[in-house]
Formats: sequence, structure tokens, C-alpha cells
Amino acid sequence: MEYPLTGIKVLDLSRVLAGPYAARMLAELGAEVVKVEPPEGDLTRNWGKSIGGLSGYYNHCNLGKRGICIDMRADGAVDLIKDLVKEADILIENFRPGVMQRLGISYDTLAAENPRLIMLSISGFGQEGPESRRPAFASVIHAEAGLVSRKSVRTGDPHSDYPVSLGDTNASLHGLTAVLSALYLRLRTGEGQHIDISMIDATVATDDQLQYDLENSHDTGPLPNDVWMTGIGPIILATDFRFFWRCLVDKLGVSDPSTKEMELEQRILLRREVTAQYMLGLKNVEQINEVLDRFNIPWGHVREASDLANHPTLRARQTFVEVDDRAGGTRSVTQSPYRFSNAVSGIRSPAPHRGEHNEAILDEWLGADNKRINKLKQTRVLLREDNII
Repeated sequence: MEYPLTGIKVLDLSRVLAGPYAARMLAELGAEVVKVEPPEGDLTRNWGKSIGGLSGYYNHCNLGKRGICIDMRADGAVDLIKDLVKEADILIENFRPGVMQRLGISYDTLAAENPRLIMLSISGFGQEGPESRRPAFASVIHAEAGLVSRKSVRTGDPHSDYPVSLGDTNASLHGLTAVLSALYLRLRTGEGQHIDISMIDATVATDDQLQYDLENSHDTGPLPNDVWMTGIGPIILATDFRFFWRCLVDKLGVSDPSTKEMELEQRILLRREVTAQYMLGLKNVEQINEVLDRFNIPWGHVREASDLANHPTLRARQTFVEVDDRAGGTRSVTQSPYRFSNAVSGIRSPAPHRGEHNEAILDEWLGADNKRINKLKQTRVLLREDNII
């Protein structure tokens, strides 16, 4: 079986998460992805546990890629990028709008070199508009898109960010969809495409709760899902408490401690106390399933993320795999979620060191001889991790 994107070449000029993760997914679908790093490297090289000179966060975002290190300030760097673009199908970048133009590698410039080029540009607020030049990380988008405020309103807690980069990953995966669509369109037209993905657009478009805010209709939606303590620890029930309470009373014989004379808040409080005691009496998974399956109520064990490798489904689906840690051992990483009936996907190598594949890329993509490669080294256009001052 083949990888779906075998033969596709990608230049990844992006850094941190939104761009690199989209490029990683392309690599796991079979594309040849070359990460182009500046001398200072990707910021995420400093995040997470370092093994074999690779941090955990950087490794996660750049699995399966090869690496080349180019100083874009050096004479000849722009010409080298243009030569690589001539061989590429896709280029991914997430600089602030205007940076690619200042570097001399705007889409119009690169499309003149390769009209079939598909370029994905991811930014916080889009390539044009009143806030296009604003810097943005996921937390900025969470605040600007209303997520931080909504969380505070619903929980009653002070404003705080989410412990996951939704703004980045929304843009990354929507960008991936757009790139694959552009590849398909190119089969018909023969022409490339410049794709403008803003993190705020992607987050707002993916927000399944936003319609309640736009129409001030939160009271028409389901009640928040509850977490209850049980004999196996906390579990979450994906159901309306009112429905679950009726099931407990009507089907399982639980006594209602409230009376009609009580205020509604007092009745709800007493019913929740009884429900909490009932749930605490469920001592194992079998008892929980026996009760909840009877009413077709989905539930989830509130697990620690550090223990997910022991999750029965993730273990069975081999979601966690071991890759070379570049230090004589292996490290655990997450596999891509794609499962095909007649194709393969998945991680093929760990992330690269800065400039690790300089010579190989220039040889394979450009047919560059030793004379040209040595000149690029001497002029410090081309750098490696071990010779960056």
C-alpha cells in the first residue's frame, strides 16, 4: 500500500505550531517535507524535555521532516529559496503578513518561479485588514474570539486561558484541508494557489457554541455536562442532569428528597446531593456501565493526560508509537489519526536537527555539486547546528 501524498514536495518555513503541525500531517500522509529553519532555530526547540538535542514540543510538531538551515539575511539566500521553490509543490509559512514580501519571497515572486506552487500562509488576523500586522499566539486568539470570556461566564471562574492551543490547531487543520483541496484543484487547472488562513477565522468558524452567543440563546441549549465522583474516580456524563435525575427516580427507585414547596434552587441542590451519593456508590466500571448503558448515557473517565498511553482504545489503535530519540533509545510520540483501508500513513522519522540534511536536500532537489554547496557554507547562507555562532 502507498502513502496518499507520495511524490509531493513541501517547503516548511513556518515555526511553533500552526504551520509546523500542518506540515507534519502532510509528512505522515507521505509528502517529502523539508523544514527550513533560521540560524536561531524554531522557538519550540526550547520547550519540553530535551533528548538527543531535540525538545519534546519541537519533536512533536516536526516529526517526519528533514531539515535545512538558511540565513535569509545572507547574500544568495533568496536565490536558494527560489531554486527550492521551483521543485516544490507546497510552501507553508506563518510569518506576520508583510515579512515574506520584505524577504523578497512573496507569493507573486515565487509563483513567477513556479506557477504550480501552492502556498499556505497562516497568520493571526489574515493577510489583509485592520489588524493583519498584529502578532498572535493561540492565547491571543482565544481571548479575541470570545472563548476566554465564555469559559468564565459558564464556570464562574476568573478569566483564564485554555491549556491547549485551539487557535493554532484550528488554523493548522483548516489549512491542511485547504492545501489538499488546492492540490486537487491543481489537477484540473494546472495552477497553484495562495491560501490565506487566519487563526481567528478558523477558530470562529470551528466554534460550535458561537451561535448561542450570536443569538443570545444559551438557555435553549443543553445543560453543561456534569462530572461525578465514583469508585473509579471522577467521570463525566454526556447528558442533561434533568434527564439523568428522572432515570434515577423513575427507573432505579432513588427517592426524591425535595418537596413542591421548596424553592427551585433548593430542590436542585438536594437532588444533586442525592445523585452524588448514588454515583459514589458505583464501585467499578461494570457497575457504571450497567447503570448508564441502561439509559444509553455516554460517559468518560476523567483521566490524567500523562497516563493516556494506558488508555485501552489508544493502546489498541497504536496511537502512541516509539521513535528514535537520537540518543541511542526511543521516545513515545503520538501517531497521526488517519486510518485508511487501502493506503498507509504515519510517522517515518524523528524531527531533524538544524541543518541536518543541508547537503542531501541540495543534492536531491537541486542536483547541487560540492562547489555550490561549499560556497553556500562559506557565505553562511547554509548553516548547521554545530557551526552556528
